[in-house]
Amino acid sequence: MSLPTLSVKIDFSTGPTFTGLVLDTGILDTDTLGGGLVVDVSDITLSVRTKRGRDAQADQFQTGTLELKLADQNGDFNSQNPSGPYYTYLTPMRKVVVSATYGAITYVIYSGYITSYTTNIPNNADGQTLAITTITCVDAFRLAQNAQIATVTGAVAGDLSGTRINQILDQIGWPTSMRNVDAGLTTMQADPGTARTSLAAMQTVEISEYGSLYVQPNGFFTFQDRSATIGAGAPAAVVYNDNGSDIPYFNAVWRTDDTLIYNEANITRTDGTVQTASDAASITEYFLHSYNQQNLLMETDAVALDYAQCYVASRADTSVRCDAIELDLYMYTLGDGGTEAALSLDYFDPVTITTAMPGSTSITKTLQVFGVAMDINPNKWRVTLQTLEPIIDGFILDSTLYGILDTGVLTY
Repeated sequence: MSLPTLSVKIDFSTGPTFTGLVLDTGILDTDTLGGGLVVDVSDITLSVRTKRGRDAQADQFQTGTLELKLADQNGDFNSQNPSGPYYTYLTPMRKVVVSATYGAITYVIYSGYITSYTTNIPNNADGQTLAITTITCVDAFRLAQNAQIATVTGAVAGDLSGTRINQILDQIGWPTSMRNVDAGLTTMQADPGTARTSLAAMQTVEISEYGSLYVQPNGFFTFQDRSATIGAGAPAAVVYNDNGSDIPYFNAVWRTDDTLIYNEANITRTDGTVQTASDAASITEYFLHSYNQQNLLMETDAVALDYAQCYVASRADTSVRCDAIELDLYMYTLGDGGTEAALSLDYFDPVTITTAMPGSTSITKTLQVFGVAMDINPNKWRVTLQTLEPIIDGFILDSTLYGILDTGVLTY
């Protein structure tokens, strides 16, 4: 059975850009590039745990994290070791890139910035000791959270949402080469000029557009407008099934609850009035579940009302959903395309999941991926895909509702 090859590289250069160049020379395959040291630590990696995804209740993507454990037999990662090869390099905010190669294709799994190095030296039963260095990382979301701003240069009324995102990234000096920003469909008011984090400023634009802001596995800030969040132009769904056909999975988590129900939305733009939409039938069925957003930046109350109506239309009802599926890349039955899908699927990619249920029933749902977590060590490679209904089951533009997606079917 062919398995992916894991690659873990630490880039000790400063700045946000990932150099990613390693020549097979020097200590642990190191080379100097742009004044920084790039180190391949794949051979001493004990485990990798990554987590990226969207908080369904907060309705926003979160900071992606990495926990990397290294076997430090020579004290190379001891910051107090003056004879160590990385002495003076072991500081926070250096960079890590995790990737996997399978079938001659390399898939980037995670790119982030080191927040801490922690060394433990457990005593083994035979009296031998082995230093284990745990490196924790965050992605670029945390850097934007750390960057405070007050004004945004050039941010005037009439800017499209994508223009405003770029202006905020310019304000904090984020490289244009590490952005993937849609133009946007909603025009913004002038920037309010209040003190806040750059991440909060971008998320206000994200909500005003009804779009999505996140960091890709390669470290790029990505902004998608609302047409992208309904899956417009999305590829065909990857199909998972537990009956021996299609791609198998290790586990599926099905749930029915009220946590994602919202049957009233109150949306207020800056200098506007509250725009309210509600669904009386849903309120009767599930009681009142309210959603509130204030100080948004769309230019008119009409657009704010469209937002409120679309939000309620997408969330007024509930049904059984699959919160996650777990894939085991060490399963010999993963099948054609299964490993490639596990390594390549990311946010908004569609998946169709079928699970046989008690009583000769089955559930089939077509959903989108909204989170990816990996747990990797020499004996395990588990991938957990967080799945949800689309952010927007439909969206309203110029008084027209677009893009209702399939919500699945229960078969008997």
